[in-house]
Amino acid sequence: MTAIAGRSTTAHLARLSRDQATWSTAVDVFAILLAVALPFSTSLVAIFALAMLVAMGPTLDVEAFLRTLKRPVAAVPVALFSLAVIGTLWSDAPWGTRLYAILPTVKLLVLPFLFYHFERSERGMAVFVAFLVSCMLLAALSWIVAYDPAFTLKPAGEATRGIFVKNYIDQSQEFTLCAVALAYPIITLVRAKKIPQALLLAAIAVGLVLTMTFVIVSRTALVTMPIMLAVFALMHLTRRTNLAILALAIVVAGIAWIASPQLEHTVSTFKRDYQLYEENGTSTSIGERLEYWQKSLRFFVDAPVIGHGTGSTRGLFEQAATGPAVLAAGKVINNPHNQTLNAAVQWGTVGVAVLFAMWLLHLLLFRGGGLANWIGLLVVVQNIFTSLFNSHIFDFHEGWMYVLGVGIAGGMVLKARSTELGAGR
Repeated sequence: MTAIAGRSTTAHLARLSRDQATWSTAVDVFAILLAVALPFSTSLVAIFALAMLVAMGPTLDVEAFLRTLKRPVAAVPVALFSLAVIGTLWSDAPWGTRLYAILPTVKLLVLPFLFYHFERSERGMAVFVAFLVSCMLLAALSWIVAYDPAFTLKPAGEATRGIFVKNYIDQSQEFTLCAVALAYPIITLVRAKKIPQALLLAAIAVGLVLTMTFVIVSRTALVTMPIMLAVFALMHLTRRTNLAILALAIVVAGIAWIASPQLEHTVSTFKRDYQLYEENGTSTSIGERLEYWQKSLRFFVDAPVIGHGTGSTRGLFEQAATGPAVLAAGKVINNPHNQTLNAAVQWGTVGVAVLFAMWLLHLLLFRGGGLANWIGLLVVVQNIFTSLFNSHIFDFHEGWMYVLGVGIAGGMVLKARSTELGAGR
């Protein structure tokens, strides 16, 4: 009997291993786990991403995947990775540095796989819901840490008010994306007269905004969030509604300014940091960025076509450093804190052209209506504007937000278009 049961179990497992629906579900589960892990962990993201790709393998339709890969929206991210690989050939950096500099672009190779899978899956929205729930949990933990700083996973020397894990920039990007993304379903539910559901989502969005206002504040988020809201207003609201919302936003911003010392302090540091840099060359956040950008532009002018090669940035800043490291001019970094300049220094005009082509193609991919188009568009818009102050395609956290958001929403959009095309025929 034991032998018979064993053979039955083996046969059942063999059938499951050949079942396409089982493997597709496994891919969806790993994608959901990846989205849940993203606000909290880097190692878990890498593990779940690898598991997701492995689970695609047994049932991957190579011919269909190659068709996906030929689409410009999938081909250009691969081209950016390829440029990083080829760029090692003319770099003066040590080979270890060159190979390490390729790593930030590797995540872009996941995009074609996400396009392929979620053009066939029904669970794309579940991944986005999982990310929202994870961010809500992180927001709740941030409030706890704000009142009890010992309740954090950060090392004692790195503990920051309201930061449970990672840093305030990553948290602000997550909360901003979720809060603004919820605007579309809220308006949709209000128009459908489903007020209780709309109020629930509005409460979640307001909770995330309050967390950014009173617990953690990122200057990048302060700049980009109004832009993202303006994109939504122009696309989905009437002129009269926009004017009413603008008036309300001014009132709310005034109240937040008065009620939140954290917000007032963050905004006031803009002018102070700039003055310290201009007068004394002091190493402030704004001063450092201005210094990085000026030097990066000079590096680009020196090699405008194909740049200085992959991994060359740190060596160039070492050669250009003047004065002690406590001053902005003496800082040595491998990231100029601007995505365009990051590409320009390493790969010149060619790199900038490939980067801009990727952003443009992904913007055009989400030019339709519907929630998937809105989420995808918002992810791209956020990445473009935050990349003015950071290298957010190459940064781990924000880069994965881009890959997941564009890949999954893009697959859903491609699926909807294929369905519409089939119905038309």
